[in-house]
Amino acid sequence: MHRLLWIALKGLALLTLVFAVFVYAKNTWDSSFARAQSPPTGPLLKVDGVDVHAHIEGEGPTLIMLHGAGGNTRDFTYSLTKKLSDRYKIVAFDRPGHGHTGRIEDREKLGETPQEQADLLSKAADQLGLKDYLILGHSFGGAVTMAWAVEHPEQVRGLIMVAGVSNPWQGDLAQWYQTTNTWFGRNILIPTLSALATPARVNDTTNGIFEPDPVPEGYLDHVGVGLSKSKRTLQATTQQVNNLKPSVIELEPSYSALKLPIEIVHGTADITVPLDTHGRPLSQQASGAVLDILEGVGHMPHHAQEDRVIAAIDRAANRAGLR
Repeated sequence: MHRLLWIALKGLALLTLVFAVFVYAKNTWDSSFARAQSPPTGPLLKVDGVDVHAHIEGEGPTLIMLHGAGGNTRDFTYSLTKKLSDRYKIVAFDRPGHGHTGRIEDREKLGETPQEQADLLSKAADQLGLKDYLILGHSFGGAVTMAWAVEHPEQVRGLIMVAGVSNPWQGDLAQWYQTTNTWFGRNILIPTLSALATPARVNDTTNGIFEPDPVPEGYLDHVGVGLSKSKRTLQATTQQVNNLKPSVIELEPSYSALKLPIEIVHGTADITVPLDTHGRPLSQQASGAVLDILEGVGHMPHHAQEDRVIAAIDRAANRAGLR
């Protein structure tokens, strides 16, 4: 009996080892393939030892773009940048741990706060010689946008918040974020889910992000889903989201002191970053804020109602005296 138990335990250990090797190899292959399929579209800047990827196109007043959790610059280059590059110099950054931007040293197990991300990316903007710029932030990128305006206001002329995070919410994060913020989550669960993610699962997740609006045709091919579902990006996303609420609690009291144009575009059907928790309160906290409410629109207004977002960008530029 003991011999059979010993054989079973050895077999289980061998299967576990084989599976661990498979997960490691699959993640390594997927990461290399994703980077080859979706290479950088602009320079990799070295900022405080961190590679920061910047997509740059167009001419005119500078518009910096910051993507949401799990995204990258390709979310903007699918369509939006093409319609703006005739009158703006667009600089879209991959945030830390996303796309082709690295992680900030000593934050790889903790997660970079919006304030730390704004500090890194403002230095990248300085390195590019950018001045007097607008910043557009989508979703998590909205929190980085607010942190940038609060802590590095010297070159910021206006903000555009697109379904942007700005204020604390009631209750705790979803169980997914709590679980993946543990040692087991970071080192076992995320690598396993990344390795086993199927195209059907990726499609379902993307549809959930866009609901109730449709996913644009060809979006998944363009955006580089391999970058978004990589182990590194999933780890960075969950760690950063776990630091998000304390960060916006710290930022919120400073909004009333902001004296710059803020255009807010937010959908009523956004359940990821709800209008009544973020966009509407921000419109009352900052004197320069103007809220454009999109009836029935979800979490991706820059795709679902692209013209309304473009109009908000133009209004911010006009109000800032940049056009």
